[in-house]
Amino acid sequence: MKTLLRPFTQHPASVDETYLQHMATSLSFALPLLIAALACLIHAVFPFLCTSTGSKTITRLYDRMVTNRCKTKHQNLTQKKNS
Repeated sequence: MKTLLRPFTQHPASVDETYLQHMATSLSFALPLLIAALACLIHAVFPFLCTSTGSKTITRLYDRMVTNRCKTKHQNLTQKKNS
């Protein structure tokens, strides 16, 4: 049974999340990306609309995914050392 579950838990565990936590986080990125993609499609047809929606969304999501994750890992390591 563990072998069957491994593909669903291996990557989430590598980023210190459970399967459900990882799913929720992934979905919290999917919706803004979908909206940004639609804004980019609108911008392609009407270049005067949604001029920065896509780039602002990518920047905000990058900060959440990379910058905050690095800060969190550093904080967790510091807490473990101090314990």
